[in-house]
Amino acid sequence: MDASNYRRVPVGVVAPRDAEDVAAALAVCAAAGVPVVPRGGGTSIAGQATGVGVVLDLTRHMNALVSLDPAARTAVVQPGLVLDRLRDAARPHGLTFGPDPSTHSRCTLGGMIGNNACGAHSVAWGTTADNVAGLAVTAYGGSSHRLGTGWQGAPDGLRELVSQNLAVLRTGMAGGAADGFARRISGYGDLDALLPERGTRVARAFCGSEGTLGVVTEAVVRLVELPAAPALAVLGYADESAAAQAAAGLLGYGPLTVEGMAADLVGGAAGLPRGGAWLFVEMRDEGAARALLRASDAVDGLLLTDPAAQRALWRIREDAAGTATRMPDGTMAWPGWEDCAVPPARLGAYLREFRALLAEHGLRGSPYGHFGEGCVHVRIDFDLVTAPGVARFRAFSSDLADLVVAHGGSLSGEHGDGQARAELLPRMYGPSVIGLFEAYKRVWDPAGGMNPGILVRPARLDENLRFASLPPSLPFAGEVARCVGVAKCRSTEVGGPGVMCPSYRATGEERHSTRGRARLLHEMLAGEVVTDGWRSAEVAEALDLCLGCKGCRSDCPVGVDMAAYKAEFLHHHWAGRLRPLSHYALGGLPGWLRLIAALRLTGPLNLVSRFLRIPGLERSRPLPRLARTPFTRGWRAAARSAGRSPLPALRPFPGLRPGNSASPAFEARGPGRSPRGSGAQPRGTVEGRVGDPAPQGTFGTVVTVWPDTFAEYLAPEVGHAAVRVLRAAGLAPVVQTGRVCCGLTYVSTGRLDAARRVLRRTLDAVGDPQGPVTVLEPSCAAALRTDLPALLPEDPRAPRLAAAVRTFAETLEEYAPHWQPPRLDRPVAGQTHCHQHAVLGDAADRRLRERAGLTGGLSGGCCGLAGNFGFEPGHHEVSVACAEEQLLPSLRAAAPGTEVLADGFSCRTQIAQLAGGRARHLAEVLAEGLPEPDVDGM
Repeated sequence: MDASNYRRVPVGVVAPRDAEDVAAALAVCAAAGVPVVPRGGGTSIAGQATGVGVVLDLTRHMNALVSLDPAARTAVVQPGLVLDRLRDAARPHGLTFGPDPSTHSRCTLGGMIGNNACGAHSVAWGTTADNVAGLAVTAYGGSSHRLGTGWQGAPDGLRELVSQNLAVLRTGMAGGAADGFARRISGYGDLDALLPERGTRVARAFCGSEGTLGVVTEAVVRLVELPAAPALAVLGYADESAAAQAAAGLLGYGPLTVEGMAADLVGGAAGLPRGGAWLFVEMRDEGAARALLRASDAVDGLLLTDPAAQRALWRIREDAAGTATRMPDGTMAWPGWEDCAVPPARLGAYLREFRALLAEHGLRGSPYGHFGEGCVHVRIDFDLVTAPGVARFRAFSSDLADLVVAHGGSLSGEHGDGQARAELLPRMYGPSVIGLFEAYKRVWDPAGGMNPGILVRPARLDENLRFASLPPSLPFAGEVARCVGVAKCRSTEVGGPGVMCPSYRATGEERHSTRGRARLLHEMLAGEVVTDGWRSAEVAEALDLCLGCKGCRSDCPVGVDMAAYKAEFLHHHWAGRLRPLSHYALGGLPGWLRLIAALRLTGPLNLVSRFLRIPGLERSRPLPRLARTPFTRGWRAAARSAGRSPLPALRPFPGLRPGNSASPAFEARGPGRSPRGSGAQPRGTVEGRVGDPAPQGTFGTVVTVWPDTFAEYLAPEVGHAAVRVLRAAGLAPVVQTGRVCCGLTYVSTGRLDAARRVLRRTLDAVGDPQGPVTVLEPSCAAALRTDLPALLPEDPRAPRLAAAVRTFAETLEEYAPHWQPPRLDRPVAGQTHCHQHAVLGDAADRRLRERAGLTGGLSGGCCGLAGNFGFEPGHHEVSVACAEEQLLPSLRAAAPGTEVLADGFSCRTQIAQLAGGRARHLAEVLAEGLPEPDVDGM
């Protein structure tokens, strides 16, 4: 599969190391009569990167930037080079590669050449074909060709084919489109570049051939000047038609981009001006952008010059390929008609008729895209499973092809036709042009071995649909089908805010990407290729290197949650069988630690662990030391020594007005007392409603501090520090009693039945939470917010506890908003926990650090330890590689005196073991800045 609706099972995959390998593979396949499909990042949405023969994976080894010549403004690249790596290398020279699809962080130059990709900046810098100077191509059978301008290197018969078809090339290629229409990508859309008056540009004519002619092994590409300080004007319009009609009128101002989207796709996104549809117009400088704003007829406008602010809004546009896959009601939407294009002056009328056509067929979709060039992206809620749904898909496709042609457009405006539209090319081109396409294919590929069924003699658009093998009605299939293949998980960008996908970044292997794992699960459920179901060794091997970081939950545009899928797989995979020892040792960690603490064996075990290793765990990893006194035991002892209840006396809430009858204050009551004369209540009963704001009365809010396994048995200093800070903020911290656990370790090892038992016991102990529940360990907070209600969907107590959960920083921000933390005034480095990034968010933490004078940011990515992952055998190398991507370099670069922060116990452990320093929880750092503690140490 690629990012399309199609699935074809190949006979094998070859990852060539160089052009000689490519030639050898093509020779062997030609001799055996086996088809060949060249593949880059696999982000094609029309099915052209799938095949039944041998797939050439050009990303594994042939991914080099061979050379870059800033003076000539050219670069020599291999086909598997990711676009962003070329742009990174060109940026220091003030240059870039003009075409920039939204998949720029993972699409390859070879794939861009194959599809003649364009992107947002094609208004200024053209298509990929406009920016290719020369190609090295290997044909089916192994012959090599160097293509540029002129006939040198062209295959035999090409020159004669052109000379015999000059009239067709001159009059038939427009296909009804206006002269100069830049987005005519369908078919061999640049075949008329072979005309003598157009310079006989053989390399250009090869672009957009979708792997049907040969394999690009090297390319010479042109670079363009990168504007020093581009500015982004965001223009708001009343509706989509108004935005579309305005787009063509902006082209005279020389924009770099004119991108359009409507409220049904991005409505509610922060930072947009007023309106029901928007144009994102990038200009070369601020002056040009201001002139555009003054001249536009937008109902509202916004000018952004700060690069970070621009990136934040551009991210909305780049993620649209994923966000558009979900309708507001959660229904999936699919590609297939992702990039039709019409002349920009016709776009407003076309979109109105397109919306009407959707309604006529009972379909929904949210158009967006390159309005400045009339190219529209849309995902549509096709039913591609049932026979009536597939018939509707076919009928709609036929009608839409006629509509596009009626407006002088192209069935494909940048992604290629693949299997999705090639069958309909005769609607756009006349018989003479279709015949010429077939002859062109025969010149290059007389045996028909290159990507058969694409462009020429195409397969039907409703054949090979991937849902035929995996109906969503199958259990778990709906979750697996959520992955639509946009491949953001294959990004290797360093330094961004995302986490996904650390194991792919470490290994570079598709099977260890989120998409690769989702595809394997698809095949497992389909049962055609992977035939042993939940017991599959191949699927288990791929999922074994999933760190469970949950980065995909937030970073994947469609919200694939591979950590949850892994847990489900492990649950079935090991059902009724003896599990690996690590599942018992680490999966049952809370129970083991509770037993050790109860037997007071922490001292002897700490001594023994210095010399011995627990069977089933990674031998190169030292075990963390256990605390001599668990957090809750220390808390009770300190309270008794102070002669008071573990529920502290409440202090006035600073800075708030007393007496607010509309918002009842939370009250704490001492041991054995019943609140307000009601029936007997357990000690420490707290009154109030979950989600109530901080009370404005004599007493501070009672905050329940959750004794997670890590704070309880391994790092009680974090719990005590948090209690001190919460008290200093005027709150009334109480520690949750009873045998409570979030179930995280059971979930991460796939012991879901055990997790449910643990969570039910936890809910019994907690009852209905009264006020905020502060969870200091991010992974435990995330588990209570997400895994708890997912695993116990029928228990009404689960969502109530999930809603009460707050992180340490969230508690202070929501319930002590006027408290001023101690000013610490020092730089920080360290790690934001993956689960905090993916589930909880760290905005409150960043604001709290800023108020405390803790400057600088924490590392993105993943620390690599990831709970039990780094302690399991066979994971150490990947665990260290993950840490080496961002975390460890940031610590090495930190200035002396930098405070190292990490709220996650795994992150602190990884830092201690690999960097040799001690990281601290934010609560510890803030507590250190408070006045001397009370006599009880709290």
